[in-house]
Amino acid sequence: MLKTLCSKLRSHHQLLTKTLQQVLGHPKILIPYYSFLDQNLLPVTMMKTMDESDVGISCYISKLPGFRGILKQRYSDFIVNEVDLDGNVVHLTSLEAPAEVCSEDKDVNLSDQLNKSYATEIESFRSLAGNSDADKLKGLIDKLNSGVDVSDESVVLSPSSDKLHRTAIHNFFKERLKFLVTDAVDGPEDSSKCVRVRLNKGGNNGRGRFSRKRKDRNDKPYDSRGSDSWPEHLGKFLRFHLFKENKDTQEALNIIAKMLGVQPRSFGFAGTKDKRAVSTQRVTVFKQRASRVAALNERLIGIKVGDFCHVKEGLLLGQLYGNRFTITLRGVSADSEDIIKASAVALGEHGFINYFGLQRFGSSSVPTHLIGAALLRGEWKAAVSLILDPREGEKNAISTVREYYKESGDIDGTLRQLPRHLVAERAILQCLKKSPGNCLQALKGIPRTLRMMYVHSYQSYLWNHAASMRVQKHGFDQVVLGDLVYSKEQPKEKETFVAECEDVNGNDMDDYSNLDETSETDLPEEKNISVKAINEEDLISGTYTIEDVLLPLPGSRVIYPSNDIGEVYCDLAQKDGISLTETAHKIKEFSITNMTGAYRRVFQKPKDFEWELLSYTDGTIPLGETDFDAIAKSVKKSKVREEKSTNGSEELAADYGTSSAISEGGDMLPGKGCEEKINSEAMQSEESPSGGNAQESQMALKLSFTLPASCYATMAVRELLKTSTSVAFHKSLND
Repeated sequence: MLKTLCSKLRSHHQLLTKTLQQVLGHPKILIPYYSFLDQNLLPVTMMKTMDESDVGISCYISKLPGFRGILKQRYSDFIVNEVDLDGNVVHLTSLEAPAEVCSEDKDVNLSDQLNKSYATEIESFRSLAGNSDADKLKGLIDKLNSGVDVSDESVVLSPSSDKLHRTAIHNFFKERLKFLVTDAVDGPEDSSKCVRVRLNKGGNNGRGRFSRKRKDRNDKPYDSRGSDSWPEHLGKFLRFHLFKENKDTQEALNIIAKMLGVQPRSFGFAGTKDKRAVSTQRVTVFKQRASRVAALNERLIGIKVGDFCHVKEGLLLGQLYGNRFTITLRGVSADSEDIIKASAVALGEHGFINYFGLQRFGSSSVPTHLIGAALLRGEWKAAVSLILDPREGEKNAISTVREYYKESGDIDGTLRQLPRHLVAERAILQCLKKSPGNCLQALKGIPRTLRMMYVHSYQSYLWNHAASMRVQKHGFDQVVLGDLVYSKEQPKEKETFVAECEDVNGNDMDDYSNLDETSETDLPEEKNISVKAINEEDLISGTYTIEDVLLPLPGSRVIYPSNDIGEVYCDLAQKDGISLTETAHKIKEFSITNMTGAYRRVFQKPKDFEWELLSYTDGTIPLGETDFDAIAKSVKKSKVREEKSTNGSEELAADYGTSSAISEGGDMLPGKGCEEKINSEAMQSEESPSGGNAQESQMALKLSFTLPASCYATMAVRELLKTSTSVAFHKSLND
């Protein structure tokens, strides 16, 4: 009966859509029929994998025919190097830690501070914390004075829910007992915390040669942010270049944090990078020695760190110009080679429509903009259901967990089975456990960066549709009356780009752990960027070109085009039951009227664009050189020289501090540090029709270009191929 009802609704929707399209003149804007329904009523079978047209991606600039090409057949076919604010491309060039200049006050001199009485300090602490905690502290100090190694020990003080009291205890140790450091750990009750006290080892976080592994200590990592023992001549932040393969940024940093024994929040970075790629970016970490971080290279798999230096400030999201991409499209074929060449030339000369790519909207059958629309309407229960309910096309293990919760409502049982990378789902269930039925509170339990991503996704959805309508109605070769541009009537502000990088979540939008804090809908308060609508005088003077045309991301501080494109925003939002000028509820963070908004260029040209056609027969051989490949070549040459000079019998491709051997082509060979690369690349070659056993010659198109951080490289590739950039589509080309 439900399926029959939905079928009838779908038929009515199709009729209604055609009618509205005729009345409004919007042939490409489609109304999701399920936007009118309670999502709880929709069977999973009605959901489908999202296509580009579903999120407004429907036009091209070039009229040239597309051609066949496989995007990301191997993750090494997608190389990303961050570009800093000065325009410098970030590369990994060295894995060695630089020598640090010693300082007399490098660390707290423990021997000078022990072997003396601390009776006065202990009595002062007794009045602050009580007899029990004072006795614990005295016992720890007595052990230190007697010469007992306590580098692996800590004292956990009595639980307290009073944050001011805990702060006073932290400050006491900073001021009176600097050879000890403190941090906070969870108490026995949800609202309580305990202060933990340990020996100050000057950045080693208690991980001395006598310490046990954390898994044996059943312990949490120490956070040394409160430690004052840092030499004045060194910046408090260690900056390094992070090289990673087939891992997203947050995943890589979580691994490094665990090895260092620090909290992930100790790291700073300018933007997240694609998971299914090889990427290099800048990272900062608070109060760590280069030698200690460099030593991790021996144990890291698929990750390398290098190019160390100390700086005074940590990196913040958005502090980058953009990214340099080296993309190899494999299995390229067309009616003629001239089509491929002409398409590449056209991309360099005319650019592409600056759409928000599919990655912006997720990869599951429940696009993030639908969740955002529910939040904007104030439909908290529907939003929770969209996040938690079973979805079409998910991995069996995840689907089973979703089905289990849907049928049983067993929160504890679901949490035990739920994969940790499903951050939103886990956060919602934990909140529902504490406050059953409070869906709004559960949504607020999702990390802010993630819950805001849903709303931003809906803004991007509106922007894409407006961009498509702009191209359909007015083309891409000239400005028209009412277009928005940055005004040239006053000194132009330095253009800023938001921190949104290619494939913000890799290829799996279910992994929310690496989302940016920076909102591309927040305009900098200190900058008054003047935007104007093109008038008749501007058209006559020819002051503005098509490259100047902007479209807004909806918000309270933006203006809309004064031509027919401005109507697209309100019309489309209205169909989704959303007002861009009035809020449907009092929750500010889920209201477009509480967001400032932003502007985005409609057309984007790739900078420093280069391309070449390559021929290959072995699909397992990389066609692009990564930063690690360049280092490996240099090491190989030095090893050859060393081998010739010593005439030794050691293996030529010996380990270079990475526990991996290096092959003739610079690739990592089987060794202690490269099993993951070998296995994952082998798996890719099995999926590929151009694997190692295939000797038929094939063509590849290699592209290199730079884009601002708000642009998607996949949209440039789409302009070439004239096909979908969805992961599912390109996987199908391998079949």
